[in-house]
Amino acid sequence: MTAADRAARTEAADALCAAAYEKCAGPDSGVALVAVGGYGRGELAPYSDLDVVLVHDVGVGLATLAEEVWYPIWDAGARLDHAVRSLPEMVEAAAADHRVASGLLDARHLAGDPALTLRLRTTMLAEWRRGARERLPESRRAMRERHGVIGELAHRSVPDLKEAAGGLRDATALRGVVATWLVDVPHTDLERARQVLLDVRDVVHEVAGRATDRIAPETWEPLGEALGLGVGEVAATAAQRRVREAGRLITHLNRLAWRRIDGVLARPASGRARRPLLESLAPGVALSGGEVVLDRRADPAADPLLLLRAAAAAAERGVALAPSTAARLVRDGAALPDPWPEEARRLLVRLLAAGPGLLEVWETLEETGALRRILPEWERVRLLPHASAIHRFTVDRHLVETCIEAAALIRTVGRPDVLLVAALLHDIGKGGLLEHSVAGEPIARAAATRMGFDAEGVDLVAFLVRRHLLLASVATTRDPDDPATVDLITEHVPPAVPAREALALLLALTEADARATAPQAWTSWRAGLVRTLAARAGAVMSGDPPPYPDPRDLRAVPVDPDRDSVAVAVEPGEDGTRVTVTAADQVGLLADLAATFALLRMPIRSARVWTHGHWCSSTWELAADPLVPVDAALVRRRYAAVRAGRVDPGARFGGLRPAGEPEPGVVVRPEASRRSTVLEVRAADRPGVVHLVCAALARLDVTIASAHVETLGPQAVDVFYLRENAAGALSETRAAEAAHAVREALGG
Repeated sequence: MTAADRAARTEAADALCAAAYEKCAGPDSGVALVAVGGYGRGELAPYSDLDVVLVHDVGVGLATLAEEVWYPIWDAGARLDHAVRSLPEMVEAAAADHRVASGLLDARHLAGDPALTLRLRTTMLAEWRRGARERLPESRRAMRERHGVIGELAHRSVPDLKEAAGGLRDATALRGVVATWLVDVPHTDLERARQVLLDVRDVVHEVAGRATDRIAPETWEPLGEALGLGVGEVAATAAQRRVREAGRLITHLNRLAWRRIDGVLARPASGRARRPLLESLAPGVALSGGEVVLDRRADPAADPLLLLRAAAAAAERGVALAPSTAARLVRDGAALPDPWPEEARRLLVRLLAAGPGLLEVWETLEETGALRRILPEWERVRLLPHASAIHRFTVDRHLVETCIEAAALIRTVGRPDVLLVAALLHDIGKGGLLEHSVAGEPIARAAATRMGFDAEGVDLVAFLVRRHLLLASVATTRDPDDPATVDLITEHVPPAVPAREALALLLALTEADARATAPQAWTSWRAGLVRTLAARAGAVMSGDPPPYPDPRDLRAVPVDPDRDSVAVAVEPGEDGTRVTVTAADQVGLLADLAATFALLRMPIRSARVWTHGHWCSSTWELAADPLVPVDAALVRRRYAAVRAGRVDPGARFGGLRPAGEPEPGVVVRPEASRRSTVLEVRAADRPGVVHLVCAALARLDVTIASAHVETLGPQAVDVFYLRENAAGALSETRAAEAAHAVREALGG
C-alpha cells in the first residue's frame, strides 16, 4: 500500500462522483460537488467513506438534485458521508465547529461550478486565518481531551492510528496550524511520518476487511509482512517500531508547534514582531523565543559539554531545546571523552533531575540523534514495547518517566546522582533472552564507569539495576512478619556498597519505578508493604532487629456464640478495604471465606490468620472500591450460604483449565521461611483461584497461616504460608503432596 494506491482509489472515486453528477444533469453554475476531509486530501483507505458536500449559491433551487447524485454512488457500493449546504451555511457551520473548519481547508472540486469551489476554498482559508487566535485555544482543548481518553500512539498496546496522540488527526491539525501562518512546522518530517501512518492504515483495513483505525495485537504480524518488513515475529516487531516511531515524531512536532503557538498568542495581535532577544543562560547557551539555542560565542567543536549544558538548561526551565540547535551539535559538536569529566556527569544529573521538563528535551535529543552521543545504550530499548500489559509506556518512555518520578525523591537519599542514573538505566537490559535485571547490570556498570562515577557509585548503580524489583516482589508476595522475609532483602546487598544508603536508594527507585508504571502499581497498600519491609531491613542492617507482632496480640473481633456464628468488621482504606472475620475454627474456613469474596467480586490482596481458643480470626485485604462500601451483612449471608452448601463454589470456579491458558506453576520455596512451608502459585488471574488453593489444602488438613496475592497483568502470583495443624512447617513429603494437590485443583 503506497501513495500511488491512494491516488488510484481517489481517482476512481472522483470519476464515480463526477459521473453521478453528470448523469443527473447537474448545473454548471451556482452548484458544486466538493470533496472534503480525507477524501479532499486524496487519502482514501480501502474502506474509507467518501466525504462530499453539495454546495450551492443562495437562491439556487436544487429540487431533487441531491438524491439523484447520492443514489448512483450508493448503488456502486461506496460508503458516503454527505451534506447539502449553501455557501453562507458552510461559513456558519465552520464558525461554529473548528473540526468542520479544519475539514474544509482541504475542499477539492469534483463536479459542477469550479468557480464556486474556488470561492469556498478562498473564503474558508481567509476565515481560518482571520479567526486563528480564537480557534487555536479551542482546538487545543479538544486535542487534550482526546489524548486523555485515547492515549499515545507510541505507547498504547492497541493503538488508534487516527485519534491517539501522534496519530493522523494530530498530523492533519498540524497542517491546519501551518495554514494559519502563525508558526511553521518541519514539513518534511511531518509528511514522512504522516505517509507512514497512511500506508499502515491501508494495510490495517485490508487485514481487518473493514474500516478501522485500531491495530489489534494479532494484526502486527500480517501488517509487518504486508509492509515488507520480514516474516513472523520479526515482521511484527518491525511493524510496531515503524508505527510507534512515526507516532512519536508527530507527538514531538505537535508539542513543539503548540509551544511556539503559545509564544505567538502571548503577544498582542497588533504587535509588530521584534527581533528575538538572547538571554544568556550558561557558557555558549542562550534563551531565544522560548527555546534554548547557542549564542554567538559557542564553539561546538571545542566544547564537548555544550550538548549536555544546553539540554540541562532547557529541561530545568521547562522550555524547548531548539531542534536545529541539537542537530547542529550532533553534526559539529565534539565527542565526550571516556571517562566523562565530573562536570559532564553533573550536567547529566541536572538534566535527569529537571522533573517534567525532561520529557520534551529528551524527545528532541532522540529525534535529532543527539542521544546517541550521550547514551549509545539507549538504542537497545528505543520504542521497545513492554511484555507486561500493566505498563502504560514503551520501555524507553518508562525510563524517562521513572527519572521524572525519581526527581521528586532525591532529598530522601544521600546519592541523588546514583538514584537518577539508576532510574534511567534500570530496564536497559530488556529486549534480550536473559532476565532483564541480570542482563542490565553489566550494561549499567559499563555506562556508569564511562560517565566517570567513582567505584562506590558504579557499584551502587549496578546493584540498583540488578535488584530494582527486589523490594516490591518480596513485600507483596511474602509474609512481612516472618523474619526470613527481611533476610531475603539484606542478603542481596553486596558488601561493596554502604548497606543503609543502598537500601534508601532501592526504596526510592522502587517507588519511582512503580509510579511510572501505572497508578495501580503504587497504591497506598503496596506502598505500606514496601516501606514497612524497608524499615525492618534497615533496622536489621543497623544491628537493631525490629520486634515482630505476636499473632496473639492482633485484634480479634469478639463473637457472642449465643447470637452469631460469624462476625465481620469492615475498615475502608484509601484504595481498598480490610475485612476481619471471626468464626468458629473449622477445616475449610479460609476456603469458604475466599469463595465468599470471589462470589462477591472482591479481589483478594492478602490474608492473615490466627486462632484463639475455639475461634479463628482472619484479616483480608481486598481490592474493593473504597467508594462502594463492603456490606458486612452481605458477607455474613454469602458465607453462611457457602458454608451450608447452598452455593457450590467448586462448580463455579473449578473444572478444567480453559483452553489456551498456561499451565499453573506450583513451587515450594524452602528459603522463604524457617517456621512455615511457603508455597508459591503462579496461574492465570481468574476469579476463585485463592478459593481453589485453600480448598485443596483444607482437604489435606493443612493450615494456612497467611496468604499473599499479587496480580501482574494477566498472571496471579499467590504465596501461601503453610503449617501442620497445631505444629510447624510441613515435611518434604507433605509439602510435595500439597503442591501436587494445588496443581491438580487449578487444572494442571
